[in-house]
Amino acid sequence: MRLTLLVPELIWPEPGDQHTLENLSLPGFAWLAARAALTRRPAAAFETVLAGQFGLQTPALGALRLLGEDLGDAAIDGHWLCADPVHLRFHHERIVLADAGAFALDDDEAHDIAAALNDEFADIGQLEVASARRWYLRLYPAGRAFAGACAHVAEPLSLVAGRRVDSEIGDDDATLRRWLNEVQMFLHAHPLNQRREQAGKPPVNSLWLWGGGRLCRPQPGHFTAVWSDHPLAIGLARAGGTPVHPLPSGADGLLKLASPGTTQLVVLDSLLPPVLYEDSEGWRQAWQALDTDWLAPLGKALGRPLRELNIVAPTIYGELCWSLRAADRWKFWRRSQPLAALARQLAEGNP
Repeated sequence: MRLTLLVPELIWPEPGDQHTLENLSLPGFAWLAARAALTRRPAAAFETVLAGQFGLQTPALGALRLLGEDLGDAAIDGHWLCADPVHLRFHHERIVLADAGAFALDDDEAHDIAAALNDEFADIGQLEVASARRWYLRLYPAGRAFAGACAHVAEPLSLVAGRRVDSEIGDDDATLRRWLNEVQMFLHAHPLNQRREQAGKPPVNSLWLWGGGRLCRPQPGHFTAVWSDHPLAIGLARAGGTPVHPLPSGADGLLKLASPGTTQLVVLDSLLPPVLYEDSEGWRQAWQALDTDWLAPLGKALGRPLRELNIVAPTIYGELCWSLRAADRWKFWRRSQPLAALARQLAEGNP
């Protein structure tokens, strides 16, 4: 069996934060990393790296993520964008963005706000709510913002959540920028947002538009099966006709279910939310669970039934990949670096 694990934010993004990186017992990862060949590519968003596993370089991530939701075949037709609800605030003369994972927004509130936006801007397109955190906008070709939105390019929300954003829309997208300003004014006056502010909760005061385009389908055959609960991974698998399964509780479950001689992709994104929301203790706990449930059992399985293992990690330091073959399990003389030392080395630009 050939197995690829996609593990975003495997290394904490602040190399100087020794409190988070030090004294983290990860025997499974240490065993694998000591025997693996480590390669480093330029940094890219988790979503971009995930699509790249299917051979897609500039995909319409919005339509693909929508295809992974339980909303039927809506993604098949039309130009779609992710239109995720966010809260923007000024901090030291910069705009800082918080996604809905950083503040309490329930499904009823999300549907109420989206319905109001659909009524107010019916000439632009149609908002679809998959969850309180994940919204989608289908643009009408005759809508006034269509051309600007089609040309609009923005980073995935995972790269900007909790961080400074100088501008949501480039200067060349004047029509789209005007429409988004109207959206923000409308949201500011919405009664639900006013009630949220009175209750001390952040209002939903903008939408983050990204991943626009029409559905594109990857060539089949990259993987025998995909294991994930992430809607983008599910959508990519569905688009390419690849079987997709819920994420097992650990590697033992996967090894029992996956057939020998196959090529499998597992998306393990439990380290991503703690990084987005600066929860260092949550990241440490998620890492230890990942090591116990996945990496330690995979080390024992290397050779039989596991013939090849690739751990792909999109991080701020770059896209990192630890690659192992069955024969590497005998390299018992090699030792791995602690995560803290590796983070410092990568931050200094060393491979």
